[in-house]
Amino acid sequence: MMAKISKGMIALYTGIAIFITLILVLFSYLHANKVKDWWLVSLQTRVFFLPLIFYILAISVGFGVVTYILISLFRKSSFGEIEEKLRLLVAGNYESELLKESVSHSKENHYLTAIDQDIVQIGQKLNKLSTELQTLNSRPQLMDGQTKEEILEVERHRLARELHDSVSQQLFAAMMMLSALNEQAQKMELPLPQQKQLQMVSDIINASQSEMRALLLHLRPVSLEGKSLKMGIEQLLNELQSKIKIKLKWEAEEISLAPTIEDQLFRIVQELLSNTLRHAKAEELEVYLHKVGQNVLLRVIDDGVGFDTSEQNAGSYGLMNIKERVASVGGTCKIISFKGQGTSVEIKIPIV
Repeated sequence: MMAKISKGMIALYTGIAIFITLILVLFSYLHANKVKDWWLVSLQTRVFFLPLIFYILAISVGFGVVTYILISLFRKSSFGEIEEKLRLLVAGNYESELLKESVSHSKENHYLTAIDQDIVQIGQKLNKLSTELQTLNSRPQLMDGQTKEEILEVERHRLARELHDSVSQQLFAAMMMLSALNEQAQKMELPLPQQKQLQMVSDIINASQSEMRALLLHLRPVSLEGKSLKMGIEQLLNELQSKIKIKLKWEAEEISLAPTIEDQLFRIVQELLSNTLRHAKAEELEVYLHKVGQNVLLRVIDDGVGFDTSEQNAGSYGLMNIKERVASVGGTCKIISFKGQGTSVEIKIPIV
């Protein structure tokens, strides 16, 4: 019953019940003493300058508050540990010591003991599932003698090379020509509307160049090429810092992981950076890689335009792809974003 009725409702019902009880007691007492107009007595009789009805209301409210506090304490003692275990499961902390042992409750709450044991078993199964996912992900899937990753890498490299040799070079040439035209327009003192139009075209081409850099970052080969994950991320960010105007900040620990997990995390970092450059319009970007307990924690934060996570199309295809990558290695992905306030992506993958 307590699970179906809120604490506030129980406290309210208790206060009302106490109020009715006190009114009935007062009515019975006055009726036994043959006092008429008992309700006037409750209003006119004063104790310490306050009507008697005020004390009846105060006692009723007091009992309601005490009931609310007692129920809160009871629920916290009974369900607090179960709630904490559920939070750990949602956060992906399957290796927590709290999830390894079930707690025996009192005989009256034997159903809580059963629930606690079920949660421990769920945690063990999820941990086992994460291990199996990472093991399965480490096995190469061959297609016509090549792995899917090799095929994608070759195709990405081809597209990146063609874009760099054609579109990127043409955009650069157009930008140089427009810069020269802008200088001539200022020297020739062309009308202001024409100068604004030239500047607008320059801004469009500049934005296209930024988009092209983001696409090339996304399409470039994703292999770490024998480097550690920390070295790969730092090299990627250092290279990126020399090409874009966004302020970059990062911290990365040296963490020993399976090669397939490192490769997936590196691809996720690339995907997140590409999304930020293409959509966020951010001025500052932060990347953090740490080991927390038995988990790898990756956080990418930007101060860009953000988006509404409650919308169905929120996050775009890129974030959906990232969630699929995280799920394929048994991890969890948490995205927090508000329009005009930036985006924070937190990825947690168990080390098994």
